Amino acid sequence: MTMQHPPTGHEHNPGAARAAVVLPILALLAAACDSGDAPEPTIAVDSADVEIVTSDPFNSDVTCTLGEEPILSVGDQEDDENAWFSSIRGVARLSDGSVAVVDRTGGEVRIFDETGTHLRSMGRHGEGPGEFNDPWKIWVLPGDTLWVGDYRPWRYNVFAANGEWARAVTMDPVYPNPSRGGGVLDNGSSINTTDTWSTMERLDFTEHDSVTAEVHGPDGRRLDILAGLAGRRMGETRASAAVNLRLSVVFAASAFVDAGGSTIALAEGRDTQVRLLDERLRLRRIVRWSDPGREVAAADVRAWREDHIASRGGRDSPNWSEGFDDALVDPERPAADVFPAMSAVMLGRDGRVWVLPYRRPRAEAPRWLAFEPGGEFLCHLRIDHAGLNPYEIGTDYLLGIHTDELGVQVVRMYRLHLPAEAP
Repeated sequence: MTMQHPPTGHEHNPGAARAAVVLPILALLAAACDSGDAPEPTIAVDSADVEIVTSDPFNSDVTCTLGEEPILSVGDQEDDENAWFSSIRGVARLSDGSVAVVDRTGGEVRIFDETGTHLRSMGRHGEGPGEFNDPWKIWVLPGDTLWVGDYRPWRYNVFAANGEWARAVTMDPVYPNPSRGGGVLDNGSSINTTDTWSTMERLDFTEHDSVTAEVHGPDGRRLDILAGLAGRRMGETRASAAVNLRLSVVFAASAFVDAGGSTIALAEGRDTQVRLLDERLRLRRIVRWSDPGREVAAADVRAWREDHIASRGGRDSPNWSEGFDDALVDPERPAADVFPAMSAVMLGRDGRVWVLPYRRPRAEAPRWLAFEPGGEFLCHLRIDHAGLNPYEIGTDYLLGIHTDELGVQVVRMYRLHLPAEAP
């Protein structure tokens, strides 16, 4: 199946009109009330029955918080070799509170209970049943069935909750490289993505790379092409061409695809919106938000270049790579007109949508934006735990990987407190 044109945002709703009908009661924008609640969103429904929910999070001070101390920590137990990791590539929580960890170097999945005690492991390096070439990411389906990505080529190893290998699911047609985004839905369908940057012919920074999201059935067979999403504008300068390097514009926006439960999230990073589809591949909701003042100024570009040079220790530093670093900060490399709206999109295990705004030069780390499954803005979340990278967010927890200055990785879970809760 070949996609001739990227979908416009109403995939699987052919012929839908663009007009939106605003609900008479819910469509009023209101300021935050004295209780500290988030401003009321605007809610509209277009003629294809797609709900459009627009919020104003940057005029709200409503916050969610994380507990100061982890409620689970795995990876620093000196007396258990199973609790040491060299390269974690996925973590997920099971229904009983235990945690599955994908260790890339070990080529296995390890399960730990709520106290951090190792329970069992599954898989190993190899090409046989239940073995991994290069394990990458993990998804938990109903019944605690585990789908673990593996490449090359891209496939999934499926395990039962007790660790018994069930089957392998290989993509048809074959994916030579891992999926760039997506995930596995509760019905066993997987959303897998490819990009087109390597096939670009015009290298003048006018053409976008694109991410194509495809739907595969539980047997790995491709069922449909879901969407084509515009990503970074790519090109070459004279300096980058000399070292065979393709560049994106400075402050390039990327495309994002995530999937889990019964929801698929699609986003083009230059826009302040996330499109949500259901398991039947129908666009049901568009989550939008306002974010004024995203224009890029010459001072922003200058600060970015100066900060890159400083991060290498200066042009005379042995860390500076002539040719490569010179091409990155080349004045001929253009910059975007506006900053991207986001640098990450994550679907929570409870259906919430989490968006990390783009970090601008010399600005403080942005706070995550949380939206309810219905699209309404919930809260800001600042992650003050240095070195913590979130991998999964549930109703009342955040599960992530903490990496220290020496590169040692530890799995940590923190209690997530909603605005109405006291930490």
